Amino acid sequence: MEKFSEILSIAAPLPMINVDTDMIIPKQFLKTIKRSGLGKHLFHELRFDLQGNIKNDFVLNWSDFKSAKILVAGDNFGCGSSREHAPWALLDFGFKCIISTSFADIFYNNCFKNGILPIKLDKESVALLNEFADEKTKFKINLENQKIEIQEKNKVFSFEIDQFRKKCLIEGLDDIGLTLQKVKSIDDYEEKLQKNHPWII
Repeated sequence: MEKFSEILSIAAPLPMINVDTDMIIPKQFLKTIKRSGLGKHLFHELRFDLQGNIKNDFVLNWSDFKSAKILVAGDNFGCGSSREHAPWALLDFGFKCIISTSFADIFYNNCFKNGILPIKLDKESVALLNEFADEKTKFKINLENQKIEIQEKNKVFSFEIDQFRKKCLIEGLDDIGLTLQKVKSIDDYEEKLQKNHPWII
């Protein structure tokens, strides 16, 4: 998993409430277990009509926002099914941080496991950030200091985060990475087990 320290990027505004995982990545695109290649299907039904034509009124179809690494979302983002393809699609599209007032628990946990920083803020702050989210205004997100800074607006927002999850993001550790940190202890245990109880192994 890629390490996360600081982002400097414009933010894409998506102030829709109850955006569920089927809206993020529809079920017909869940046929792969690869984490790459899903970005092109992100928000498919919002980005394309039934004939596959691009909807020009959707923010992520605007050229100015195709490079955004930050998404400012509405309440209860990531609700619905527990599919891990949702954070995979967001990450593959280029998003490294999602800001909302609230997230569905499973989606929230899956973000951390895949290198995405989900930030929870109060409604007033999220509404203000949605106003600031345009094609020119840069958001600087510093995970170490737990700050969102917008220099053009002279605004700084602080956010809370579980310190263990913060450490994992900064060090780029997913579940496999955390396990590999204990590989010597695991090897020592297996060696001891084989020596003392050879019939088990």
